[in-house]
Amino acid sequence: MSVVVTGATGHLGRLVLDSLLARGVAPTDITAAGRRTETLSDYAAKGINVVAVDYNDPATLEGAFTGADAVLLISSSAIGQRVAQHSAVLDAVKASGAGRIVYTSAFPGLVVSPEHEVTEAAIKDSGVPFTILRNGWYIENYQGLVDQARATGGIIGAAGEGKVAGATRADLADAAAVVLTSAGHEGKTYGLTGDTAFTYTDLAAALGGIVGREVTYTDMSVERYTEALIGAGLDEGTAGFLAAADQNIRDGLMAEVTSDLSDLIGRPTQSLKQGLTA
Repeated sequence: MSVVVTGATGHLGRLVLDSLLARGVAPTDITAAGRRTETLSDYAAKGINVVAVDYNDPATLEGAFTGADAVLLISSSAIGQRVAQHSAVLDAVKASGAGRIVYTSAFPGLVVSPEHEVTEAAIKDSGVPFTILRNGWYIENYQGLVDQARATGGIIGAAGEGKVAGATRADLADAAAVVLTSAGHEGKTYGLTGDTAFTYTDLAAALGGIVGREVTYTDMSVERYTEALIGAGLDEGTAGFLAAADQNIRDGLMAEVTSDLSDLIGRPTQSLKQGLTA
């Protein structure tokens, strides 16, 4: 079968390529599509087809999906531009006659969700067979706290005692590879989470185990946390986004645990510690 992976130059995209190869998909049946194609030279050397595409330039998408049995649309990271970018990819996929599209989305109700919800609706209205993968919060989002925990013995946030059913990119990539290469997924929407939800207090304990010292979590109001992030050098937009994500956690919007991810990959999901040390 022929598979196209968009966003292949990113962390998740590369892991999907690795998983496809590990599952025995022939390199010549895989196309890695992205902007920074020079970063994919190691995959080109293995025989994977590498093509340059830009979500902002529809002309680069023409012909990129011709003959594909399945296309993985890895969502853009450009908040505020995603709907137009995803629509351009969807139009090209539809015009190419590709067999189906698999989209990496998010759970509803989160600060990141509105553009994903619009994209999901467009995909469902397109007539192209589809599968929606609503990826949980990446555990790797917290890897940057390891050095902070080692240096200061503390982390801060605004999540209260809310829980995060986080998952590793590697597990989510494996799930995408399964869906791309097996039957029975058309028309389905999967909610992909880790097997165990954790609080920021749990996160601090996990960080402590990694750095070899006690690490504490200090909870703040969203306003104080935003100010602290700006004081640490983040721009207002990024600080506001991270604080809003913590508010989602505090409100319980990331706590739901499902078995979809472990069912798809056929094993338990990776732990918080594994994700932090990956």
